[in-house]
Amino acid sequence: MRIKESIQQSIDLKTKLLKDEHLLITIREIAQEIIQTFRKNGCVLFCGNGGSAADAQHLAAEFSGRFYYDRPPLNSEALHVNTSYLTAVANDYSYNEVYARLVKAKGKKGDILLGISTSGNSINIVKALEVANELGMITVSFTGESGGKMKHLSKYLINVPSNDTPRIQEAHILIGHIICELVESNLFPK
Repeated sequence: MRIKESIQQSIDLKTKLLKDEHLLITIREIAQEIIQTFRKNGCVLFCGNGGSAADAQHLAAEFSGRFYYDRPPLNSEALHVNTSYLTAVANDYSYNEVYARLVKAKGKKGDILLGISTSGNSINIVKALEVANELGMITVSFTGESGGKMKHLSKYLINVPSNDTPRIQEAHILIGHIICELVESNLFPK
């Protein structure tokens, strides 16, 4: 039955994540970088396309709103939420420039850019990472197995060991939620 197969594939991938010590260490390191950025009044910017844009917006909202409990908001934003900007830049320049231009406008040294792409090859995210690196931002990428072009542009790479887009996206949101929990509990201990 396809339903059981999909659930089992999701479980199998999450089991791989659980056993990958390097990945677990990287998750902890990313959380620490985000904690330090927020402590210095910095910003965490997110970008992605399609389902990855939805994940970017979801995770930005966990920081700027709340995760497990009420606490002060954290400066975080998904770069695609201004549709007038997005459509103007896509029309006047190209869709490949939509994130890079906003990173130039909003990012500064010590801020974080977290790009999400299952292939790791989304040109608009690659360009945004290049700009972020030029500005001295901390770069983080969530990708699929190969890491694509994004792996060489990122200080931290979470390359989920799969080529199945839905399973990769499920793992991205799991990892993002873990990072949100670590950040929130560290900055606002109960």
